[in-house]
Amino acid sequence: MSKARITIHPKFKIGDISPRLFSAFLEPIGTMVNGFMYNPKHPTADSQGFRQDVIKKLSQTGLPAVRMPGGNFVSAWQWKDSIGPKKNRRAHLDPAWYQYIPNDVGHDEYLQWAEKVGTSPIYTVNLGTGTLQDAMDCVEYTNHEGGTYWSDLRRQYGHAAPYKVKTWCLGNEMDGHWQLGSWEKDPVGYGNLCHEASKAMKWIDASIETVACASSASFMDHYPEWEAKVMDQCYDTVDYLALHHYHIAKPGDTLALLGGSHYYEDFINTEAAMLDYIQAKHRSPRKVNISFDEYGAFERPFSPLNPGYGPYNMARSHYKFDPERKYIRHDPDKMPEREFPGGDMIKLLGMTSIQLALLRHADRVKIGCMTGGLGALCANNHDTVWNSASHYAFMQLIQFARGISMQVQVDSETFDMPGYAIDDTSQYTGKNNVPYIDTACAWDDGKGSKGTLTIFVINRNPTEKYPLELDIRGFEGYNNCKHYEMFSEDFEAKSGAGKDWAEPKAKSKVKLENGIASTKVQPLSWNVFVFTKGAEK
Repeated sequence: MSKARITIHPKFKIGDISPRLFSAFLEPIGTMVNGFMYNPKHPTADSQGFRQDVIKKLSQTGLPAVRMPGGNFVSAWQWKDSIGPKKNRRAHLDPAWYQYIPNDVGHDEYLQWAEKVGTSPIYTVNLGTGTLQDAMDCVEYTNHEGGTYWSDLRRQYGHAAPYKVKTWCLGNEMDGHWQLGSWEKDPVGYGNLCHEASKAMKWIDASIETVACASSASFMDHYPEWEAKVMDQCYDTVDYLALHHYHIAKPGDTLALLGGSHYYEDFINTEAAMLDYIQAKHRSPRKVNISFDEYGAFERPFSPLNPGYGPYNMARSHYKFDPERKYIRHDPDKMPEREFPGGDMIKLLGMTSIQLALLRHADRVKIGCMTGGLGALCANNHDTVWNSASHYAFMQLIQFARGISMQVQVDSETFDMPGYAIDDTSQYTGKNNVPYIDTACAWDDGKGSKGTLTIFVINRNPTEKYPLELDIRGFEGYNNCKHYEMFSEDFEAKSGAGKDWAEPKAKSKVKLENGIASTKVQPLSWNVFVFTKGAEK
């Protein structure tokens, strides 16, 4: 086994790390709202029906932001029907997920739940079936002090102070033919709508920022031409471009799952280059950044392929007119037990592999909202909450990934990932020479004697324990190192109710001589190396 080495130098910086890079995404799918967030019959429920066990757990994490209330759901949601006394609210069908939306949790409840958790809402407006006026009214109701119909209505309904929502997403996945009110066929039209909506919303509240949709995935036939046409219309008024991606691998193919971060980087690099081109075309000094506000990685069996249909494959996979399908009414007090395949460690490593990719692109990716991030931070069932392995890794990123993202030079053994097809529409080209060692680095350069240099490391190798050197010779005075390791001899081990995953503890002292730390990393492990200044302890 050859030795792996990570080299970092203080002169080679990527960019400032946004506090919102490690955030979460919330959409009322299944029990995420009705059950996890809201259950008026739960023993811990407060006066609004919110589960206080969930609120308490999340409030302890420092979670910076949550994108809400969706998702595909928002393209048919009428926010005005969800405010005021519950007895007067209108229930609706949600065609995106075939469910009833009773609006027990409405516009105000989403924002007030975020206040209780202590996180910042990133709000998605309906630009599917909604109108420009609806979006304007929503900003006025939410953020204006008072003295108008909508702002006074908010005060009347019990929230005197403006919510001060800063970030507003202009629809969700508006290129997707699965989206109600899709702009798939008309990116110029959507770009014009984004331009007008962003302009009008900012004239109501000049402190806000707006997010336009990109292609919903790099697999779309029109990617990246669609978003280039969108941004050509609205570059001067929007602040972010929203990227979404879900990486899938066949069960048991751990290398394909953990190597998926390279596809995220391809996506980011392409969109950043496109944005730079539009910036140059517009002769603009403004830099539009990226919000990766939906992402995830998981294993599932591949679907059968239907060759020969060409472009129709994408449409056929989403136009499902099934007369047998029934709408679901979710009872928040009948939250079913959910048993997801795989142990805690595969979920942790799939999550963190993407988060490290976002950290390596912190100069352009300023918002990152993990789908399932709330569940990672607060594992739950109908009765209680607990800490999964992912809880601790997510917390470490929130705590230690601060300051400046640093370039990392990795020298390690590599592996090849053959290309594969998940289904008719999602197909990956292969990747060669992928390092077994995956890493990213954050430098929080404090004044005087303070300062923290943190190196995050995943060993992707499923069988080998790697000797590892960390070369930080350029960082004078960083003489102390703590190594936090998450690893399980039983890769299928799971946490559960009443059974928290063991909290990672600092291992015995790492050998640190002349600016080079020497240690070993376990197979399929998550490692955090924290270097601090001061006399060697």
